[in-house]
Amino acid sequence: MESKKKLDLLALSSIPLVMTLGNSMLIPVLPQLEKELDISGFQSSLIITVYSIIAILCIPVAGFLSDRFGRKKILIPSLIIAGIGGLICGFASIYGSNAYLFVIVGRVVQGIGAAGAFPVVIPTVGDLYEDDDQITKGLGLIETSNTFGKVLSPILGALFAAWIWFIPFFSIPVFSILSIVLIMIFVKVPKKNGEEAKQTIKEFFHEVKVVLIKEKRWIFGIFIIGIISMFILFGFLYYLSTRLEQAFSIVGVMKGLYLAIPLLFLCLTSYITGKLIGKSKGKMKWVIVLGSLMSSVAFIPLLFTEGKWVVVSTFSIASIGMGAALPCLDALITEGIEKEHRGTITSIYSSMRFTGVALGPPIVALIEPMTTFILFIILSILSSLVGMLFIKIPASGPQSLSAKKA
Repeated sequence: MESKKKLDLLALSSIPLVMTLGNSMLIPVLPQLEKELDISGFQSSLIITVYSIIAILCIPVAGFLSDRFGRKKILIPSLIIAGIGGLICGFASIYGSNAYLFVIVGRVVQGIGAAGAFPVVIPTVGDLYEDDDQITKGLGLIETSNTFGKVLSPILGALFAAWIWFIPFFSIPVFSILSIVLIMIFVKVPKKNGEEAKQTIKEFFHEVKVVLIKEKRWIFGIFIIGIISMFILFGFLYYLSTRLEQAFSIVGVMKGLYLAIPLLFLCLTSYITGKLIGKSKGKMKWVIVLGSLMSSVAFIPLLFTEGKWVVVSTFSIASIGMGAALPCLDALITEGIEKEHRGTITSIYSSMRFTGVALGPPIVALIEPMTTFILFIILSILSSLVGMLFIKIPASGPQSLSAKKA
């Protein structure tokens, strides 16, 4: 990896770290929020879901704007908006008579900021490098930063909440400011040639529509796998957080440490995969297929027992499968799209991932654990089949991802 761009990449890595902390940090705190705000488990899950739904709606717009006006011009204002959302949540928790309502409003604002931050990082990495191998390694680092944020989140969230329960909200603007400083100092995105900015919105989206139709088989396959992966990850995190507290009376920092165990496996696997996978799209496909299959098998013991260490170790094994698949998905969607459309297409992919984040906690909150485990097994198998059948790597060359003609 070019040494002069390492600082750019490290600065960009702060964005998924910040965005992940801003969302996942609240998962171990949800049971405490239920008590402090006098809300139900389903209502507390909406604190995660609302953030994700707003991000889903705004992400494609952010992708278009980043393609049209430049990555940094979208990244920095988005981080500012995310920080403002955290402040609204924090002050609502202190002063609001209808605290829950205003926390939801703050999460809406934060979701708007998230929509223009993390999704834009993926195409920015693609802009920094010309070589596919360098892009894959860079995306591996980005996905590692994202998953490392998930490892830190339950520990930091529990630590902050142990101090004062609403401190996790106030930490969001602090992290956002740190990321803004790093982006302003170190990230130097190559300049555009100006042609994209002359396109009308109608012309631009027509071209994107053409790309989606032309490449629809493998692109939609990756979209489906992205949704499933995030649904399982955040659904299980919600289940594990609730299970540890209700069944085993594990709370606070100790609960954060238990939640961090499977997420550490996710993080390490993402990092190793990004380093080793190289530019071979054939390998990426089979890592996705086998990783999803591994996750499906991992959940089977939960059909027979919900012991503490069985749950944690099962989730750890499933996280290895997901951790292997995620950087491969990022690389395929980034390297398979031309630069002028990369921001929008990868943003739609990020929107799909947020769909899984939005659906996971509330659905798991509403259904029985046994049904949840069966659902996870079925979805993991579906993810493996989609990867096998939809992601076609033509024999004519590894650089093309277009589906083979029937």
